[in-house]
Amino acid sequence: MSLREVWTLTVVCSAVAMVIAAAAGLNSALPALALDTGATQSELTWIVDGYTLTLAALLLPAGALGDRYGRRGVLLVGLLIFAAASALPIWLDSPQWLIGSRAIAGIGAALVMPATLSLLTASFPPEQRSRGVAIWAGVAASGGIAGLLVSGLLLEKWQWQSIFVGFAAAAVALFAIAWTVPSSREEDSPPFDLLGAVLAVAAVGLVVLGLLEGPARGWLDPLVLLAVVGGLLAAVAFAVVEMRHAHPLLDVRLFGVRGFGAGAASLTLQFLASFGLFFLVIQYMQLVLGYSPLQAGIALAPMVVPMVAVSAITPWLIPRVGQRVLALSGLALAGVGLILLGGLDIDGGYGQAVVALLMFSTGLGLCSAPATTSIMENTPDDKQGVASAVNDTAREVGAAIGIAVAGSLLAATYTREIAPAVAAVPEVAKDPVGASLASALEVAKRAGPQGEQLAEFARDAFMAGMSHSSYVLAAVMLVSAVLVGIWAPGRVQPAGADSEVTAPSLVAAAEPE
Repeated sequence: MSLREVWTLTVVCSAVAMVIAAAAGLNSALPALALDTGATQSELTWIVDGYTLTLAALLLPAGALGDRYGRRGVLLVGLLIFAAASALPIWLDSPQWLIGSRAIAGIGAALVMPATLSLLTASFPPEQRSRGVAIWAGVAASGGIAGLLVSGLLLEKWQWQSIFVGFAAAAVALFAIAWTVPSSREEDSPPFDLLGAVLAVAAVGLVVLGLLEGPARGWLDPLVLLAVVGGLLAAVAFAVVEMRHAHPLLDVRLFGVRGFGAGAASLTLQFLASFGLFFLVIQYMQLVLGYSPLQAGIALAPMVVPMVAVSAITPWLIPRVGQRVLALSGLALAGVGLILLGGLDIDGGYGQAVVALLMFSTGLGLCSAPATTSIMENTPDDKQGVASAVNDTAREVGAAIGIAVAGSLLAATYTREIAPAVAAVPEVAKDPVGASLASALEVAKRAGPQGEQLAEFARDAFMAGMSHSSYVLAAVMLVSAVLVGIWAPGRVQPAGADSEVTAPSLVAAAEPE
């Protein structure tokens, strides 16, 4: 790589790491934030989910804006919005302002995230793209762990506001240096597909809203059903409109290209498993092993090593073994990691857990970069912003599904297993003991001599729920490994640099040798 390419890669990787860290890092501060602001559990949930919802919903239109008006300009606007929104809670810290500021930060993040990858692919020559994309994918996959680690460090010395100071400072610094990266855009600027953008926002936003609210409200709640069904109908309408549009926001025929479609499916499954695992293992480390937020972040940090190291060698592997082998082996290995996680017992400690985490992260390292590379290489050069947005949307939707699945299964199993203890405690303690392990442990602290017995029973109930959730996620990954492996192409010739390639020619190019 040239010095200019290394610098561009550094800037865009730093930006995507910040965006993903912001999605995960605030979780460590929620207990302190609740005590300081009086936020309810519902408000705490939306302080986290407001960011996720706006980010996921706006990715496709944001990617298209970058293609049309310039990717660096959209990146800079996104960084400014993100910085301003992150600074708001330093002075305006009511729960309502926190929710609003996080939603606005999600808008900025939606502009930043697709611009990072499209700037990278547009700036790199074809023979260097797969290496750059592999490093970007490794950093993106590790961003959540980095966010937990940095937020834990900040909370060791300062109040929860320090996390927002850190986000704002990082965005301002990136804004200052992002002017130095080369910009790019479509050579021709067709009219912006406004109807397609509205339908894309409605489809992704409503589905993600339903998935986020499902575990708390119940899957038959009218709002949840309305959101999911409405989102699916909007997705169908989006596909119909885009097929008939002369200059669509997203050419949906690309999903018929084996590399593109299998790559998007693989990324969705990877993030489904990742965020489901994080949802479970962070609670396990803090509530069962008794780790602080910083200790939990440090305990997850070893996952980064195989994730980044394996991602770095995948450009060498892709032309030799093909996307099919990497997708199948990576998703299957992640599934094995989840099986090991489900087999943890209450006395297993960190040693057992870290083996499962390393197995899982090695699997992600094998299939994350090839999936992203396949999406980008099977898209015309002038649509790299949209391709990047598809890549990012697949990740965000997968993350929402993973949290919804893991949260629902954990809650259902915990409720069933804790029922005998709920029946035995005083009326005033029934709701908190039945609600979650964290609440049950708080009751146990005030329960006198019987508290330790209640705490042990509640931990056992949590472990049963964690085991059930892990095995279901593992089954999804193992079955999907086979299906995606069949769908994905085998060894393919390296993608060319011709930006005039069309969807039918991409289909032909994606066929295995």
